[in-house]
Amino acid sequence: MKNHPMVCDLETGVCGVASEDELGMIDFNQPKKSVEVYYVTDPICSHCWALEPVLRRFIEQYGHYFNFHTIMGGLLEKWGDGPVDPANGISGPADVVGHWREVGEYYRMPIDGTVMMNNPVQSSYPPSRVFKVIQKNQHDATAFEYLRRAREALFIFNENIAEESVMIDIVNKLGLDGGAIVHESEQTSGQQLLNEDFDLARNLGVRGFPTIIMMNEDNKGLKIVGGRPFVNYVEGLKQVLNFEELQPKQQPSLLSLLEKEKLLFSKEIEVMYDWEKSEAIAYVKKELSSDQYEMKEMLGECYITTK
Repeated sequence: MKNHPMVCDLETGVCGVASEDELGMIDFNQPKKSVEVYYVTDPICSHCWALEPVLRRFIEQYGHYFNFHTIMGGLLEKWGDGPVDPANGISGPADVVGHWREVGEYYRMPIDGTVMMNNPVQSSYPPSRVFKVIQKNQHDATAFEYLRRAREALFIFNENIAEESVMIDIVNKLGLDGGAIVHESEQTSGQQLLNEDFDLARNLGVRGFPTIIMMNEDNKGLKIVGGRPFVNYVEGLKQVLNFEELQPKQQPSLLSLLEKEKLLFSKEIEVMYDWEKSEAIAYVKKELSSDQYEMKEMLGECYITTK
């Protein structure tokens, strides 16, 4: 107990903190999850990769206020003859590299991108279908982990995550039957699952990724398009709930977070624990013993992995 002025009051019969209420209700219940949060995304969306540090903290600390739904948006069905993203000058796979590098550098969630020159992803639909099958057969948390591993494979390790062998390997590493799940995703039912997400995204009025939509019991909502600072999502949740204040959960320890995530960039640690870039490495060394992690670097950004 922290040091507080203590009193023993004969009238109230209390020995305790001064000004403690004599009679009061205590609510030990978790808050009712009256908000639905829809995250519309795609496995090859670079801005979604950049949002991961903020989104992780938002879910970790405020997830007890909402039900979280990940929706596949269908960023790239296939490369065609015309421009796919005219605003960024993207007509073919090779055009993606410069844009991805720029996004990675700006948000400090680095992206190599050379896979799009050497062995480009031809469509984001195959990994999206695998996500949907895992989500249907397993659990949202497992599907969300698959999405993270797929992005690591693509953006960091230059793997074509639309290739069957790569998808099978990623799913196998989750402890699931990669061959069976990828096979199921290639059936008509796999595309039907994906089409349901496309319909939902369309009905929600989503036109770009990432988009976060928060909707309350009165079907009144808030849409946040693109990557925004952490405080924007917290303020948005307050607005949708019509609460003046929210009670965040304590951030997880760095060790438990690393054991769960397996790989964390410096930016992800900084956002989760409110550290400056210059302080993050010292924090890692203080919190973890040398046999618990390895430190590596990519494009000037440090990241840690489990040993």
